[in-house]
Amino acid sequence: MQANDVRVLKSAALPTLVVGAVAVIVAFLTAGGKGALGSVVGLALVAVFFSVSVVAVTYAARVSPQMMAIAAMVSYLVKVVVIMVMLRAFGDTTAWNPKAFAWTVVVGTIVWTAGEVRAFLKTKMLYVDPETKVPGQGQS
Repeated sequence: MQANDVRVLKSAALPTLVVGAVAVIVAFLTAGGKGALGSVVGLALVAVFFSVSVVAVTYAARVSPQMMAIAAMVSYLVKVVVIMVMLRAFGDTTAWNPKAFAWTVVVGTIVWTAGEVRAFLKTKMLYVDPETKVPGQGQS
């Protein structure tokens, strides 16, 4: 992983963990232990899914820009399918509070995405190769 990728991961993960901790406390106060458990499961889901996506896209970017785009799309598709399977499988669970789970996933996703956007905006990356020679622009 490059330094920029680690910075993006930290910029997204740390605020999500802080907001997730607040969500666990709120869920505990409003729905008890099952609410806190639902919130912890939702937070873990967000953290794992988005971390895996960042790592997959980072490694694919080493191969080529096309592979990076494919990795981003495939990781998104896998996340959507797994979330649907989890919601279907645990929709009627009594092990945790489904509302606390759902709200934590929604809020965690928003915070993670905002953290990534902020990190990418602050990252100084060249989008033009300064070493590229343009034909017809003189001798170098």
